[in-house]
Amino acid sequence: MYCKSILDVLENTASKYPDKLAFGDVSSDMTFKETIERSKLVGSYLTSYVKNGSPVAFYMEKSCQGVCGMFGAVYAGGFYSFIDVRQPAARAESVVSVLEPAVIITDNTFAQQAHSLNVDVPILNIEEILATASIDEAALARARAAARDIDPLYVNFTSGSTGVPKGVTVCHRSVIEFISYFTDIFKITCDDILGNQAPFDFDVSVKDIYSGIMTGAKVQIIPREYFSSPMNLMDYIADKKTTVLVWAVSAMCFVSIMNGLEYRTPDTLRLIMFSGEVMPVKQLKKWQASIPDATYVNLYGPTEITCNCTYHVLDRAYEDSEVIPAGKPFPNEEVFLLDEEDKLIGTDTVGVTGEICVSGTSVVLGYYNDPERTAAAFVQNPLHNRYIDIIYRTGDLGKYDSDGNLIYVSRKDFQIKHLGHRIELGEIETAAMAQDGVSRACCIYDFNKKRIIMFYTGDADKKQLTGALKEVLPPFMIPNSFKPIEDMPLNKNGKIDRKALEKLM
Repeated sequence: MYCKSILDVLENTASKYPDKLAFGDVSSDMTFKETIERSKLVGSYLTSYVKNGSPVAFYMEKSCQGVCGMFGAVYAGGFYSFIDVRQPAARAESVVSVLEPAVIITDNTFAQQAHSLNVDVPILNIEEILATASIDEAALARARAAARDIDPLYVNFTSGSTGVPKGVTVCHRSVIEFISYFTDIFKITCDDILGNQAPFDFDVSVKDIYSGIMTGAKVQIIPREYFSSPMNLMDYIADKKTTVLVWAVSAMCFVSIMNGLEYRTPDTLRLIMFSGEVMPVKQLKKWQASIPDATYVNLYGPTEITCNCTYHVLDRAYEDSEVIPAGKPFPNEEVFLLDEEDKLIGTDTVGVTGEICVSGTSVVLGYYNDPERTAAAFVQNPLHNRYIDIIYRTGDLGKYDSDGNLIYVSRKDFQIKHLGHRIELGEIETAAMAQDGVSRACCIYDFNKKRIIMFYTGDADKKQLTGALKEVLPPFMIPNSFKPIEDMPLNKNGKIDRKALEKLM
């Protein structure tokens, strides 16, 4: 049977495992059958608000109720978009102005905060919906009949260089295809328990949620606040007998830097995957030392290509100064490098840097309500003009190693011209994180003063760090200033917040 909607996937799995636990949070669990029933309650309630193809915004933290809300939006014929409740009100209002949702759904915890937003959109309460709604199968059937596999499933907002957030719009078909390959390659089954780290407005959570509903695995939602309390976090993962982690690099580093693995090691973990930034090998080694029998996988790919486009299963030990490969493409995704003249760089061309580009079903529908920026990033494949072949230009730089693996180098934005030399700031960061006393490092370039400034966490002495880098980097790559900080600032997606660091220069 061809699944044209993610609801088909959910219902197929629920027919096999109706009474198996599908989702759990810190206060509740729900079976696959309960997930569908509660989602249909929300969907039935929303049919009076939502037209086919309409967005439903969620202003709440991730939870089992949130899962029912997102599937409920889809049952009603719409799609969902989670708004980060921690961001300033002005940015949340900017997201709403771009999205133009039919309704905003919140919960008791964030109801007051939601109603304080300056938006002209009906605001509904998820608890009230679940307590008062009844299932209207006829209305749900009408919405379902009009659905297509290229309809949006969700919109995740990322930061935009103009200050206006970009809404990455992902359709059912892209998620169904990617998760089919993802769960098959990594052998995720109904016996697994996925420890969900990412918030629902971040696409790392897509791999948790949809791997669960595709295979029958349980998705155990980890509270956001546990990622500032390593003991609570490690107890929760261990007590819930988690088997699979699909986490952002910063979350992995939080555990290793804060000695969470020394406090308690979850002995049920079999598969640990990470993405979002370059994983410092020194931090990864702490995980490998504590959980040596787990399989470790580096995932690469921006939100615009539906989660990830390449992967690399670690099959050897890496030196602290090495960069773990981004690896090879997932099936049915073409990942290739273009030079500055849009000429193809072959996989047998070792060490030559080019822009990473992606094509295939995984490429998303573009930026919501933003045709100008969509047209700039989603373009006709410059290698031919024989038919429509839309690719996504990632803005990332990469190169190939001798095995044909893709190696992530840096963002194009992080490539600078300094003292007459073209420099990748990521290369300096990798060299610094290989040194004793440095846990994380991030370089910022002051274009006005023509200076490289390195921020780092750890107890390394500035003078000793300078001397160590002089032994592994050419003089023109040595930072002009070293600034130790207590904690590396993170943005809403758990990546290092470079804009926040720029304010500290």
